[in-house]
Amino acid sequence: MHELSILIETVRIVEELAEQHNIEKVGAIVLQIGELSSVVPQFMQEYFPLVVENKPIFKDTKLEIEILPGMAKCQECQTEFNVVENEGYCPKCRSFDKDLLCGQEFLIKEILVPNG
Repeated sequence: MHELSILIETVRIVEELAEQHNIEKVGAIVLQIGELSSVVPQFMQEYFPLVVENKPIFKDTKLEIEILPGMAKCQECQTEFNVVENEGYCPKCRSFDKDLLCGQEFLIKEILVPNG
């Protein structure tokens, strides 16, 4: 349920940026969420309307989420692989020893503003 607090903070940041740049309407917020992060995209989508409900700047704003793959490099054979797809094991040598390369991110990628 920490998605709610993350989303509240995300909306606060976007509001602050909009105010700094005299933006009156936000068309969409694009987030990048790593598949190895502890953030569940479905919950973010479900909570978004509640978080922006009484905020006119977000009327009709869409929340777009891009999932970033959880990639790792095997410590044994140096193969790069998707952690989730391979259940944590290297597909080449089946080692479980790995270094994470990406997939734990949570980023505000873009704030889209409608024309006019």
